Amino acid sequence: MSQESLASAGGPEHPDALPEYAERVLEVAELIPPGRVMTYGDVAEWLGEGGPRQVGRVMALYGGAVPWWRVVRADGVLLPGHEPRALGHYRAEGTPLKEASRAAEGHVPRLDMRRARWDGGGHTEGHT
Repeated sequence: MSQESLASAGGPEHPDALPEYAERVLEVAELIPPGRVMTYGDVAEWLGEGGPRQVGRVMALYGGAVPWWRVVRADGVLLPGHEPRALGHYRAEGTPLKEASRAAEGHVPRLDMRRARWDGGGHTEGHT
């Protein structure tokens, strides 16, 4: 799915409507329980459509209304430019983190992907 198709998928009848793919991505983000995360690729796989880049694009354009901090990079690095806000959410929700080493730039922790990653278990509504 290209950026153009993301922008035009809402159709001319409803110019303010969210593209269908974006709605589906945001629905998955809302299913992720507090303290857990899914990668961009996990979301695309869950939907059976698109890929990590398409999911990332949707989250960048429309993700502000959902728990955006629960859709993450596969390496556990916090979203650049949003680290303080995301870290606040992770700590409040008890999301497993790996403390940064002293050598790490900014000493920003990473997500402990082994423990924090959610496979969608228990929530099959809307799963296609």
